[in-house]
Amino acid sequence: MDKKNIIENISGVVEREGFLPVEVIIRGDQRKPVIEVFIDSGKNITAEDCARMSSKINSMFEDENLFKGNYRLDVSSPGVERPLKFIEQFPKNVGRKFEIVYKPKEIEEKFNGKLIKAAGNELTFSVGKTEQIISFEDIVKAKVLISF
Repeated sequence: MDKKNIIENISGVVEREGFLPVEVIIRGDQRKPVIEVFIDSGKNITAEDCARMSSKINSMFEDENLFKGNYRLDVSSPGVERPLKFIEQFPKNVGRKFEIVYKPKEIEEKFNGKLIKAAGNELTFSVGKTEQIISFEDIVKAKVLISF
């Protein structure tokens, strides 16, 4: 089982279906590996999206004969507990509060703010009474904060 090859194949299937492959985790042992696939897009991911991707990935596994024996495949959205990794994930989160760690120069800085605009590679946050504009490339970690 070549993990790199499996991850590349899964990512290709996910991208062809119009989704963003956020992360692929392969764990467990040779007898029964567990493959976790996290997908995202510019819109909210539905249970139907996950089921469709699961079916497509299972078909690819069979076509490519990537697994001999049993395995478990879990396809889901990343959920709010996982940091955002790609610029494509930000537009649908406009209006939400974030914890941002970024490195504009040599020292990491951190703030909490509300995402008010995502344009190109620039993200604009409302921080108190000011606006903070940062480049996506400077982000070390961006996590949506859950508010009640």
